[in-house]
Amino acid sequence: MSQERDPFSELQRSSRDVEEVRKGLERALAAHLPHGQGHTVHSIEGTSATGMSSETLLFDASWDDGDDRRRERLVARVAPFSNDVPVFPEYDLPGQFLTIQTVAALTDIPVPQAWWCEEDPSLIGSPFFVMGRVEGEVPSDIPPYSFGSGWLFEATDEQKARLQDSTVAVLAELHAIPEPEKHFSHLRADFPGDTALRRHVAGRRQWYEWAARDSGRSALIESAFDWLERHWPAHESPTVFCWGDSRIGNVMYRDFQPSAVLDWEMAGLAPGETDLAWLGYLHQMFEDMAVAYGFPHMPDFLRLEDLAATYERLAGRTPRDLDFYFVYAAIQLAIVYLRTGMRSVRFGEREAPADADELIMNADRLRALLGS
Repeated sequence: MSQERDPFSELQRSSRDVEEVRKGLERALAAHLPHGQGHTVHSIEGTSATGMSSETLLFDASWDDGDDRRRERLVARVAPFSNDVPVFPEYDLPGQFLTIQTVAALTDIPVPQAWWCEEDPSLIGSPFFVMGRVEGEVPSDIPPYSFGSGWLFEATDEQKARLQDSTVAVLAELHAIPEPEKHFSHLRADFPGDTALRRHVAGRRQWYEWAARDSGRSALIESAFDWLERHWPAHESPTVFCWGDSRIGNVMYRDFQPSAVLDWEMAGLAPGETDLAWLGYLHQMFEDMAVAYGFPHMPDFLRLEDLAATYERLAGRTPRDLDFYFVYAAIQLAIVYLRTGMRSVRFGEREAPADADELIMNADRLRALLGS
C-alpha cells in the first residue's frame, strides 16, 4: 500500500544548489547590466507559499551605477531540472517573458517589471527570467488560504467581494485584447484541431500522455477526456488571450485589489471560459480539502455562478457551457497532481502507488463531476 502524503506539507521542488545559483545570478547581472560594476547578490531564497511548477527565487542585488550604489529586490523565474519531475514537458521561458511584456504593453493590468530573459542554462542550471519584486499579499497555498485563518479568511465580506470582482476584472481586460492571435502568435498551439478550443484540449491530452509515461495511465483522466468529447459545446465561444493559471494564488493584492498578476506559463489562446472556470475550480479544490479535513472554509467565495455574473457585467458577454469548462479545469489539475505526486516519489516523500489514480488529489470531485 502506498504511503499517503500530508496534503498540507511543503513539497520539495528542486535539488538546485543555492550557492551555485547565487554565483550564476551574479554573472548574469554582469552580463545584462554591463555598464555597472561590482554586481553582488546579497541574499537568495525560494518561496513556497504558492505554485507547484516553476521555481521562484527571490534575491537582493546591488551594483555600482555611475556614482551610486544601486540596490534592487528582484525575482527569478526558473525552469526546473528535468530530473526533478517538472509539471510540464517544456518551459518556454522566452515565451513567458514575451507574454508579460505584451500584457504590460496592451493593458493596464499590473505585472512586474520585466528585466531580462536568460536562455543560457549554464549560469544556474536552467533558463530563467528576472522581474522586479512587487509588494503585496498573496493568498497562500500552504496552508490553503481558506482553512480558517489568515488575512483573506479574516477579511470582511466587502473586502472579499472587492478581491473577487477585481480579479474577474483582470480576466475581462485580458480577454478584451484585440487580435489575440496576432499579438500572442507565439502562443498559437501546434496541435491538431480546427478551432482554438480543439487545439487547446489536444495540447492538454498530449500533456497527459507525457505525464503517464512516469505515473502510469489514469483511467479517471482518460474517462474525463471521453466525457469532454460527449459534452463538447455546440457553439464555441470566441478565441481570446487566456492567462491560463488564473487563480488568486497567482496574484499579489494590495488593499484587496491586484498589485501584480503572476505566473503565465499556462497562457494560451482559447475561449475565455477556460480562465473563468479555472478561477472557480481551484477555489473549489481547496473547499473540498477543507470539508474533508474538518477545517472552516469559504463556501460563499469564488462561486462559479457569481464569477460568471460579474464577468458578464464587465465583459458584456454571457459565459457559456461552464459545466464543460469546470470539468476541463478538473482534468488539468488532475494532470498537475500526476506530476507533483511523482515528484514526491522522486524526493522520497511517498512511495509510488500501484494505480496512478491514487496520485490525483481531486479524484473524488472529478468523479462526481463525471457522474461516476
